[in-house]
Amino acid sequence: MKLTTKQEVEDFVRGCTFYATGGGGLPENGVNSLMSEIEKGKEVGWIEVDHLSDDVLTACPFLMGSIAPHSSEVINEMEGFGFVEGVNSEKERLAKAVIELEHYTGLKIDAIVPIELAGANTSGPVSAAVSLGKLAVDGDFCGRAIPEILQITPYLHGKDYLPITSVDEWGNVCIIKESTSLRVAERVGKMISASAYGLAGQAGFVMTGKELKETIIPGTLTEAYELGKHIRISREQNLDVINQITCKTKGWLLAKGKIQSFEDEDRIGYYWGNTIISGVNEFDGDTFKIWFKNENHVMWKNEKPFVTSPDLICIVDLETGEPIPNPKIIVGQNVAVIGISSKPQLRSKKAIDVLGPRYFGFDMDYIPIEDIVDTQKK
Repeated sequence: MKLTTKQEVEDFVRGCTFYATGGGGLPENGVNSLMSEIEKGKEVGWIEVDHLSDDVLTACPFLMGSIAPHSSEVINEMEGFGFVEGVNSEKERLAKAVIELEHYTGLKIDAIVPIELAGANTSGPVSAAVSLGKLAVDGDFCGRAIPEILQITPYLHGKDYLPITSVDEWGNVCIIKESTSLRVAERVGKMISASAYGLAGQAGFVMTGKELKETIIPGTLTEAYELGKHIRISREQNLDVINQITCKTKGWLLAKGKIQSFEDEDRIGYYWGNTIISGVNEFDGDTFKIWFKNENHVMWKNEKPFVTSPDLICIVDLETGEPIPNPKIIVGQNVAVIGISSKPQLRSKKAIDVLGPRYFGFDMDYIPIEDIVDTQKK
């Protein structure tokens, strides 16, 4: 599939942002990354994974870190390190991380796979692939966005992840050559990004085409594009866009309401916080709380556990259906919350152990969203 116009790019980024469940970078950065390649006359798009031969080499570049807004105190601190004018855009960080990976390993990477579905963290890798003259593959490793790299299918399949190369906005380059576990590599990677006060471009998970076919969740980039396009067309036709999204994704409307309060903090490379929503319309009298660590992971309804990861908790504008990243949440906004079943690959015990509510420190078990909704209907 190819993206040739700004409208197609915006549709794609919109769909990716929806599946990002509040995290995954800012969509405007994703649009800028893709448009910068189209404006150069480059062909932007992706191929089906089955079109790759088994012996090609693939890699996964990804943005790692927090997208929390910088306070004036943090900006002053950054200035003390000379971090004023960045030298690498998000796309450039990712492309340079791939180049560093090739230099360090001595391997030539043929194809690029996004780590997740997200406004910036899918568009960035696709743009990096185009800028490097490499193939971008239609698929990702989780069918949503996640805060930690051990929550993706290569980890679940026991694939190698090292080395991981890192290039930040300011030009600092690091290589994680060895680590005692992927969880430790995640921690080191986050510390690298935290030291740069933002998102570092990192690359790793080198696999053959054969290995990739064993781990990838195929077709998700096209799926995101189709959803983003559907949201836009539903608006243009004055349809009930919330209902249209719910039907298109085979999801559930979990809430309609107004943002009552929003608390956030930047904590060691992650963006943490809580969103409180007061119900309106058919949800009048209900109160909802959503906890996020980059992405939305645990939702309560009237102080009782409701929906949790690995299932998706997606906040959109109540009128337009536009997905809202967590840094863009504003008190007083009218929103809808839509829940979607996770991909089957994230329903295994190993996946739930690293993406379910207990992993995040909550004393509750994961219950599939379809079971929760069915129970409430009875």
